Amino acid sequence: MKTSIFAISDLHLSCAADKPMDIFGKQWENHWERIQQDWTERVSCDDIVLIPGDISWAIKLSDARVDLDSIGELPGKKILIKGNHDYWWSSISKVRSTLPSSMHVLQNDSIKESEFTFCGTRGWINPGMKDFSQQDAKIYNREIQRLRLSLDSAASYENLIVLLHYPPFDEKGRPAEMVHTLVEYKPAHVVYGHLHGEGCRTAFEGEYESTEYHLVSCDYLDFRLKQIV
Repeated sequence: MKTSIFAISDLHLSCAADKPMDIFGKQWENHWERIQQDWTERVSCDDIVLIPGDISWAIKLSDARVDLDSIGELPGKKILIKGNHDYWWSSISKVRSTLPSSMHVLQNDSIKESEFTFCGTRGWINPGMKDFSQQDAKIYNREIQRLRLSLDSAASYENLIVLLHYPPFDEKGRPAEMVHTLVEYKPAHVVYGHLHGEGCRTAFEGEYESTEYHLVSCDYLDFRLKQIV
């Protein structure tokens, strides 16, 4: 059976933290239950689900365990990267030792599953944005280097899919340096999240330099997984 690739971001789970998402609007009511229902109806055990960040509101890895287990119980293999709200994400070795067997995380490396290769990094806010500081520039440049480490670790760039948390285009849809880096490696698809509400209205989606870009924040997708392949 052919492997399908799905993506959904910014789950913001809070099974162990008292932070219900419906404080951000009625559309968030029972959001995890709705995602779970769609997931179980569409994803098979041989499929892959990409989760590019903001997975759990937990502060400690031990508290995030219940959220991670809830994801792990769902069908398919899951590939994750860190988001800006994943405060529970400690050392990569501790995170990997905590994850259910069906879940994998990317950090300065790559994963090959089926005929696909997956790379990624968190990213950061784009240069040129309001209040972009020297510290932001330092973090942004570090994230580009981490992206290169991940991409350079891949044995093959055929059927390459990249996960980012932050959007690689600015709020006016202009490509930032992260995009120029991606162009060198020519991934087939890039998935990203982070944006919500009004921020989604100006997000870039579609093809750029032969790569298809997908915004997959769960509220933007009406709490349904997006099929990428």
